[in-house]
Amino acid sequence: MGEAIGQMLPAAVGVAISPLPIVAVVLMLVSRRGRANGPAFALGWIVGLAIVGAIVLSLSSGADASDGGEPATWASVLKLLLGALLLLVGVKQWRGRPRGQGEATTPKWMSALDTFTPVKATGAGALLSGLNPKNTLLAIGGALAIAGTGIATGQQVVAYALFVAVATIGVGTPVVLSIVMGDRSRKLLDEIKDWMVRNNAVIVAVLMLLLGVKLIGDGISGL
Repeated sequence: MGEAIGQMLPAAVGVAISPLPIVAVVLMLVSRRGRANGPAFALGWIVGLAIVGAIVLSLSSGADASDGGEPATWASVLKLLLGALLLLVGVKQWRGRPRGQGEATTPKWMSALDTFTPVKATGAGALLSGLNPKNTLLAIGGALAIAGTGIATGQQVVAYALFVAVATIGVGTPVVLSIVMGDRSRKLLDEIKDWMVRNNAVIVAVLMLLLGVKLIGDGISGL
């Protein structure tokens, strides 16, 4: 199982430091329903990642993602395709980064976060983890890396649970800070949010490029 954890860890870290979900949970935490919406968002985040992992691991098991402990040919080809997609996303993010004195802006839908109920916050967390293209590609890549090692189903589940745990550090940390520090966390959370907004494009671009190259390398070595 150690190999599976090592293979999926870069993708999990990539999901964990994805800026926009962190900005979203911070905005919820400083809203009127922050104490309820923040944990609800984190719960939805976990559920979204779990659903993606369950689907990928189930399909990979049925399609024999491992061949004698090595990734099957189709799994290596899929890694190549995922890597290429991540590279495209990275290039797009880099080209769209703010230049000069240009100000980075948050998506318009984030302005409605302070009106969310806990149910909507849970849904937002699930959508940003399970259906956000960048995070979905990384989650698929992580689950595929686990399946490709050929370990037993129970071990795959444990390895993906660790993936989810690592991938939740980014959105979970502000929630813990808010609970532990209370109102004193507002200034720190605002600083985190502002930094993430300013550097969103660059962070995502670098992550996608690095992880894309890794997936392409893994795919080539598996062929």
